[in-house]
Amino acid sequence: MFIVSLSYLVPVDQVDTHLAAHMEFLDKFYADGTFVLSGRKIPRTGGVLLARAKDRDSLDAILQQDPFFRYGIARFDVIEMQVSRTAPGLELLKE
Repeated sequence: MFIVSLSYLVPVDQVDTHLAAHMEFLDKFYADGTFVLSGRKIPRTGGVLLARAKDRDSLDAILQQDPFFRYGIARFDVIEMQVSRTAPGLELLKE
């Protein structure tokens, strides 16, 4: 399991010009089960993704497809973790 923290490198109005393409990117990897959750940071300085991938190299290859990465909109910081406990109903996060 990976926690991905995105930090914007440009003003929010520039982020917004790439938002539709970013959402299409997210949709693609939600559909294949890679992304588990995502959302904006508060205040709006970036976002957070929870992702499942075979390994870090696989995740990096996916993240490089994000328009936010390709156009230098955000920095991506990745934390790999082993899920050992979950709340009831979230056991799929242990996979």
